[in-house]
Amino acid sequence: MSIGRREIVFAGHTCETPCVESKNTGVSRPGRAQLSKPVSLKELARQLNLSPTSLSLVLNGSPAASSIPKSTQDLIFAAAKKSNYRPNFLARSLRVQRTYAVGVLMPELSEGYSSLVLAGIEEFLSGAGYMYLATSHHHEEKQIVKNTSLLLERGVEGIIVVDTPLSLVPGWQQMISVSGHERIPGATSVVLNHDTAAELALRHLAELGHRDIAVIKGQSFSADSEVRFQAILSAASRLGLSIPGPHVAQLEGHSPSPATGYDAARKLLDSGASFTALFSFNDISAMGAMRAFQDAGLRVPLDVSVVGFDDVLGAAYHTPSLTTIRQPLRKMGMIAAETLLARLSSAAEASPEFIEVEPDLMVRESTGPAPAAKAKRQPR
Repeated sequence: MSIGRREIVFAGHTCETPCVESKNTGVSRPGRAQLSKPVSLKELARQLNLSPTSLSLVLNGSPAASSIPKSTQDLIFAAAKKSNYRPNFLARSLRVQRTYAVGVLMPELSEGYSSLVLAGIEEFLSGAGYMYLATSHHHEEKQIVKNTSLLLERGVEGIIVVDTPLSLVPGWQQMISVSGHERIPGATSVVLNHDTAAELALRHLAELGHRDIAVIKGQSFSADSEVRFQAILSAASRLGLSIPGPHVAQLEGHSPSPATGYDAARKLLDSGASFTALFSFNDISAMGAMRAFQDAGLRVPLDVSVVGFDDVLGAAYHTPSLTTIRQPLRKMGMIAAETLLARLSSAAEASPEFIEVEPDLMVRESTGPAPAAKAKRQPR
């Protein structure tokens, strides 16, 4: 057989690759393209007649690189780009005993709460030259322990734990928690001021004339559920409101879907509870509850007002747009990442037990004046 050349076009690029002509058919077929071996730091330094140390300082952005003339730095960057040089991060990690990687442990990687916290974590870490590995445990205790071990085995320097009991996580001294409420010596949790959040929501409804208010609690496994519910009861007491047992339903199941809120709202309606407003555990469940009210022939907010919690990206674009408590989730993720990196620094001071952030009330279309006269609701 004979070997020829063939041009192959990939997305606007033309290249040549060896072609092998078959003895039997005479048809040319492409051979294996030869992949160029990445150039090493030493090879690149030899090409430029510079020391590997000088190249390392420049390419890694070391402060010591300021002593190297800019013309030389430009030459190094140009040669590295031309040669497609890539730093050997593994070798660097072994040398400095650092991976510059952080683990993130959360219940699920889903739209809403989790994605906003993760966005804040990513923003801060990327700016600090770190990457992250994220994993979910779906509130299974064995999975929490397993995933933590896997992250540590992969060399992460610390872990950010989101909506997860810190007491279940081995090696928590290397971790920062988001929405964790346990008091563990040496641990730091980034939390919301739930007392203010509950006060903002209930005061808003009370000022609209609502006295009969229903509440949807979070699932029992969520770190925020009981803390938030107790804050609601305390705020209701301060405002002269009463939230009786029949006006309370709880989310069930592990799904982050609006279906959990739909089911909880149906239970409230089927129980015959008479209420003119609902304060739901989060925005996703509030959206499900609004659909349940609509299916029962109730109008939001003319018949029943709805307040959510979190202010996820879709809350302002729902129909009607959702009045909600804005939890600064992205900011909380950034604070957690910043606190963890500070703790990993040898010069860091001891971080506080809790870092509390403040909520805001976002008033939109899902809340309005209480109906002047309310009849007992019979779901269709």
